[in-house]
Amino acid sequence: MDILERLYALFRLSPFGAPKIRAVKKEQKHYHLDWTLSPKDAQRFENLVAVHLKKWVDFERDAHGRDIELRYFRDVEGREVDFVIVENRFPLRFIECKWGDDGVSQVMRFLRERFSQADFWQISAVGKKDFKTTDGIRVCPAWVFLRDLI
Repeated sequence: MDILERLYALFRLSPFGAPKIRAVKKEQKHYHLDWTLSPKDAQRFENLVAVHLKKWVDFERDAHGRDIELRYFRDVEGREVDFVIVENRFPLRFIECKWGDDGVSQVMRFLRERFSQADFWQISAVGKKDFKTTDGIRVCPAWVFLRDLI
């Protein structure tokens, strides 16, 4: 994995672990920098979003000197959110990728109660709905979220 990372074939994300929640600490996820290598549509979509988020985080770190990281969330009960943008060890934004826009993730609601200052986005690949829930979770098509990234 280290060799593939050094060859810019993939990158790894570490889990976000806060003391308020029982998060996993060691497991890492990896994504291909060439997101087209992912075999299934839903995996390819998540990989595409990961590459765009990584590019934005790297730009913010390099151009503006921000202490910002891209991570993911998973706890010991198996609840998972695909991406967490963390600045100065505090979560700024949670992003969940879904293929469709069927319903709002219960994990997002769980985390919303614990991190009320963070932004919560659930983006969909083929969904058309664009709204904000009563508890402050933004649900929208992926292009709405991705258009503001570099």
